[in-house]
Amino acid sequence: MKQWSTLSLYFLIVISILFSSDSNAQKYDTASIFNLPVRLDSITISAGFDVYTFIRRVRNDTTFYKAFRSMRFVPYNAVNDIKAFDKEGALTASLHSNTKQNINKGCRTTEVLDQKTTGDFFKRNGDYNYYTAELYDYLFFAKEPVCNESEIVAGYMNVQGDGQKAKSEYQLKQLIFNPGAKVSGVPFMGDRASIFEQSEAEKYDFRIVQELYNGQECYVFRITPKPGYERKVLYNELTTWFRKSDYSILARNYSLSYHTLVYDFDVSMKVRTTQIGVKLYPTYIDYNGNWHIFTKKRERVKFSIAITY
Repeated sequence: MKQWSTLSLYFLIVISILFSSDSNAQKYDTASIFNLPVRLDSITISAGFDVYTFIRRVRNDTTFYKAFRSMRFVPYNAVNDIKAFDKEGALTASLHSNTKQNINKGCRTTEVLDQKTTGDFFKRNGDYNYYTAELYDYLFFAKEPVCNESEIVAGYMNVQGDGQKAKSEYQLKQLIFNPGAKVSGVPFMGDRASIFEQSEAEKYDFRIVQELYNGQECYVFRITPKPGYERKVLYNELTTWFRKSDYSILARNYSLSYHTLVYDFDVSMKVRTTQIGVKLYPTYIDYNGNWHIFTKKRERVKFSIAITY
């Protein structure tokens, strides 16, 4: 697998951090105070809800990361669907496959049960013609046995491995598993990811409501830009469904976009999890990305993976 530059890896697909194996979830300073207005529904207000304790829970969550770590250690079947489009929205290439993750003596491998492709999905030499597809392969398919992984998530997300790829994975983990953490080292990004800090938080509306999700009572935490800031922020939407009984994340929607002269991206994701036994596992991921990096051709790629255990 080729080694991508920071920008290439960063904007190929933000989902890549979900399956990296060299880091753990970060904890924030629980003494820090988030003191901007948060809108609550009438039910939440009447229950005497503690907003600032909840915000600390959001910032210190490890359940989401744990769910993705856990799927490395169990067998599952997956339906994979990847589609690439041209600038007019016409389909140019696709891949549809059914795969199975097998576990044997602590190692995982992926078995391709069937696969169909259309268009220029592959180059003549068999390599992927799209970076997003190549990274998808890297994330979800273990063609050779992958062994000696750990399911432990305790600790901090402040350990960065050597090399450019490790740096990119570190940045992506901060962005997805720790919304609000500052993501350093990305050109022209500044503090845009620091959505709980005063300078960025004042650009967003924060809201907490109570809803049923698949029959389970949840707190729904939603962040959207204030009017007039739509082109000045990183997150178009960040919505998370926290199960009330234990604050586990059952679902999360992301929508991020940013534009500079060197790069631009517009990416949305939906991630769903489910409880099996005592553990959470991801069951569905949907990605829709349009990105361009200077010197690289623009990619407009959608993919989804549906997972059964």
